[in-house]
Amino acid sequence: MGKISVETCEIEGLKIITPTVFGDERGYFMETYNYKDYAAAGIDMEFVQDNQSASKKGVLRGLHFQINYPQDKLVRVVNGEVFDVAVDLRPGSATYGKWFGVTLSAENKKQFFIPKNFAHGFFVLSDYAEFVYKCTDFYHPNDEGGIVWNDPDIGVEWPIPEGMEFTISEKDQKWGSLSSLHR
Repeated sequence: MGKISVETCEIEGLKIITPTVFGDERGYFMETYNYKDYAAAGIDMEFVQDNQSASKKGVLRGLHFQINYPQDKLVRVVNGEVFDVAVDLRPGSATYGKWFGVTLSAENKKQFFIPKNFAHGFFVLSDYAEFVYKCTDFYHPNDEGGIVWNDPDIGVEWPIPEGMEFTISEKDQKWGSLSSLHR
């Protein structure tokens, strides 16, 4: 191994991955994914779809999850910086309803592994950000679920400057609370 370092988080299953970056006067090289290294770190799964989105500063996306076809996700930022959040929705989990956040950026090159049955969202901190993620199941358009971004029962501490007008989709403003999930 040795090509990645893996930090566990206070919520079991979440992991922050930092790749080894080989740099010189020309620039740098790093492996963004190697099945053997990730499997050795406890992330032993088959990713079947890669996605990429671009957002401008102040965009908040989330908190999203899949209802019947949950996905493990491996997320990273290739341009810019975001504050990335996962919320534990695993039935019976000791940390059900708890959240964890991490700053991901093109500069720090960190990745965030989010297991199945977590809600996920992010807030764009830089002027522009490109967000890339691998999933273990295909996208099913009628399988989207969500929790409102500012649910007081979860209490995500989004780094939104006071008075800042941020952008959130109409759909994301209308999600229900954690307590409305009936799990």
